[in-house]
Amino acid sequence: MPRLHTFSFYIGTEIQFNDSVHHLFDNDIQQTFTSIGYNQIACSVNYCRNYRAMCHVFSLPFIFNRLEKINNRFPNVMFNDVTYLMVADAIPFKYEFFIRIAKAFPSLKYFSIINLTSPSGDFNSNAADNIDSRSYIEYLNLASLDVKYVDDYYIEQFLLDTKIHAPRLIEIKVHFDRLQTVTENFTRDTTRYNCRNIKRLIFEKIMNYPKELYLYFPSLVD
Repeated sequence: MPRLHTFSFYIGTEIQFNDSVHHLFDNDIQQTFTSIGYNQIACSVNYCRNYRAMCHVFSLPFIFNRLEKINNRFPNVMFNDVTYLMVADAIPFKYEFFIRIAKAFPSLKYFSIINLTSPSGDFNSNAADNIDSRSYIEYLNLASLDVKYVDDYYIEQFLLDTKIHAPRLIEIKVHFDRLQTVTENFTRDTTRYNCRNIKRLIFEKIMNYPKELYLYFPSLVD
């Protein structure tokens, strides 16, 4: 292809493996591209506990608007055009991880989190309150948050106004009983402020919700 001057790509693969498979690492992938004269790339190879491997490799700068299934290890580059992001891991996401996400994805609008393990161990109603209060995270463009498949810790973290500032957040996908627990049956003051502008709550099933829910989320629309 003699007329091809620029080739922008994003390749994401997920495979099952066993103990007989030779493990490749980030440097191995980068060396493959370097050997053919392609230096502007970044990659991340992650081996999960259930014999599953995820590999992301992409050209720089990253020009795509969607990125899925990244975990605690992702390249230290800017993803200025990404508006949809899914993060998933069996290892807990610490608070510093979300600080990195906010800085690396400034245009993020749709954020999906999958992680069933809390970094603080067993959940309690004050778990996220104990996070270092000096680290205040801003998601200035975030509109939709999917926390259906997470430990309660992460729901709490995003609802605490002392930890997260997301002024454009209007939609949350979550299990009703998890939300009820985190907000202490829709009475908890420290999570009330970040709920004031939510217009859509998407639950796992339709039921008769208590009136306290609507008082706690005054902007909900039918």
